[in-house]
This record gives sequence, C-alpha cells and structure tokens, in this order.
Amino acid sequence: MAHRGGVYVPAHFAPEDEAVHQLLVHHGAADLITATPDGLVATFLPFLYDRAAGTLRGHLARNNDHWRRSVLGEAMVLVRGPDSYISPAWYASKAEHGRVVPTWNYLTAHVYGRLTVHDDPAWVGDLVRRLTEKHEANRADPWSVDDAPPAFFNGQLRAIVGVQVTITRVEAKFKLSQNRPAADVDSVIAGLRAAGDERGAEAVQTHRKPS
Repeated sequence: MAHRGGVYVPAHFAPEDEAVHQLLVHHGAADLITATPDGLVATFLPFLYDRAAGTLRGHLARNNDHWRRSVLGEAMVLVRGPDSYISPAWYASKAEHGRVVPTWNYLTAHVYGRLTVHDDPAWVGDLVRRLTEKHEANRADPWSVDDAPPAFFNGQLRAIVGVQVTITRVEAKFKLSQNRPAADVDSVIAGLRAAGDERGAEAVQTHRKPS
C-alpha cells in the first residue's frame, strides 16, 4: 500500500500498512470526492472495505446526482479516524521550558481509485446486507435486513445507487504525538482521558513509539 503524493507526511507520522488497513476496515463513513466538468463534488456516505479485492463499496441516494456526473481522473475517498485537540498545558515539558504550543491529533487516509457505478438492485442489496451486518454486529439484539418486509426493502433499494472505488493508492497520516518525548505522550493520554476523549487517548496509546 503506497503512502506518497499530495499528503505531507513526516516520517514519524507515517503509519504501517496494517494500521492503514485497520482504519479502512473500522471507519464508519467517509467523503467521496470527484472532479467533474462542473468542479469538485463531494458526498458523505458509508463504505465497506474489501481488502482482498482492493475496493471501497458504498451507496448514495438516487436523487443525489453525484453518481451521474462524469469523473475527471480518479476519485478520492477521505477516510478519518478519531481526531483531538491537544492542549500544551498537558505536556510535562511545559514545566521544564515552556516552549510548547497547541496542536491537533488525527488519523486520515486519502484513498484514490477508479470509480464504478452499480445501478443494480442485487449488487446494492448485497452491499446493504453486508454494511448492516458490520454495524449491527456488536448490538445485543442486532437488526437484520430480513427483519424488514421484502417488498419494503426492495422498494428502498430502488432509491439508492451503488458505487465502488477500485483502489490504486493510499496516502495516510497518523499524527498522534509520536514526535513528543515519552513523558509528554503519557500526559497527552491522561489529558484526553480526563477530557472524556477515550478514542483519542486509545489512538495515541496504540500508535506511540516503543520506549
């Protein structure tokens, strides 16, 4: 998986391939962005990542004409993980020298590829089933597509259109305080947890540099 091109990624913020794959597997929804003869167009929609096939598959409303517009070049899907404001007041080094400033932590992947439209109820129905199973999996009483009356479900499918991005490259950046001393990283994790940002704290903890 490539990490090159338009995203500025200092070496300490460059993630391993497996970490990028995990972000693509576990994200919720993302921005599909395409260049068209009329300019840039973006739609926020749920995607399902197929690692073996190298694709992101999603769907959007039929009434959203994004899927009808000609695409110039490749499409881009902007995938994000947790992001967090980092207060300089948290850093242990603040008490040592005071040379600290605010920053922002984040995980992001810019996924580029060829966009294909699937105006096919069977294709879209399979995708909706898979997306539902993914997001209902951890619920005590998960909802299933089969819980809906078939005629109703089939009618809903006619109101959406499928899209697939066949991935050509990924440019990813995980900026999670890896450039700070260990004591500062400990302080960032503690500060995020105190602020109620458990996802942000867990991301820093998971991707911190080995001591």
